[in-house]
Amino acid sequence: MLKVYGIKNCNKVRDTFKWLEENDVDYEFINLKKEPLSEGKLDEFVHKVGLDVLINRRGMTWRNLGLKDKDLSEDELFDVLLENQTMIKRPVLELDDAVLVGYDED
Repeated sequence: MLKVYGIKNCNKVRDTFKWLEENDVDYEFINLKKEPLSEGKLDEFVHKVGLDVLINRRGMTWRNLGLKDKDLSEDELFDVLLENQTMIKRPVLELDDAVLVGYDED
């Protein structure tokens, strides 16, 4: 079954729900605020799509943490993302071994 990771009040996540429901696609929603990713699951996503794809550098969390001007290593970025999962670009869609990040109706 398709898993949708995100935050319920995110516009992109709501758009995804709407599209999935209009197209009769069954899915399971995982709310990252209530069920944060484990270190292992986040590491799996990073290996499949890359850290740069997962991090939302335009979001409030990125800006509030003041990360724009910091020169962090990939390990340091991973640790920040693990502790601040609202910084994950949403939604993250997982089906079997495939992982997609973001919403694009096409």
